[in-house]
Amino acid sequence: MIPEDLQCLKAIALMGGCEGPVWISSQTLADSLQTSPQTASRRLKSLEDQRLISRGIRSDGQQVTVTRSGEEMLRREYAEYSRIFQRTIGRFVLEGNVISGLGEGKYYMSLAHYKQQFSRVLGYVPFPGTLNLRLNPASIEIRKKMESLAWTPIQGFTAENRTFGAARCLPGHIRGIPCAIVIPGRSHYPDDIIEVIAECELRKDLGLDEKDSVTVEVHA
Repeated sequence: MIPEDLQCLKAIALMGGCEGPVWISSQTLADSLQTSPQTASRRLKSLEDQRLISRGIRSDGQQVTVTRSGEEMLRREYAEYSRIFQRTIGRFVLEGNVISGLGEGKYYMSLAHYKQQFSRVLGYVPFPGTLNLRLNPASIEIRKKMESLAWTPIQGFTAENRTFGAARCLPGHIRGIPCAIVIPGRSHYPDDIIEVIAECELRKDLGLDEKDSVTVEVHA
């Protein structure tokens, strides 16, 4: 992406484009970018071609929405600037209570394509299953701040005529045991729930029961 497109994408997001359709005229966008309406129109067309925005065009303007790919692009940019200006190593501590999942984590973590990627980025083959935690209110706010960190992308894939979505992970520790927080990329994930993977079966090895309190520590 060229810098001018990124600047345009940021301007649309600041107008509310990440929250839903926002009404934008070429003149309004041009004023924000300090350029001509014609150039602003070209920037919009370029972003649409890259599927970073979607839009509905009318004679007097257009409704523009930043797509999920556009949001991910902005998150990566934010993460890079955060690392530039971060003067000290960040330490993030999340606290939550053990909850039962739907068993989906076991299925997905057993798929070879995911296992190979996690093994490569984490240095171990994760146990086929996840530890699900419901965060307390204070940790929910910390979790939101962690969006600026350098999450490692896990690529989606297609197998047996089915598409499996992308994800992202962030390494951490639970009681000294290496682990990683995993966030599916296909849909907006609840702010109060995290899934944690590790080489071992965390729930069993740590002797955890339903509603037990767990602390996850992340360094970035």
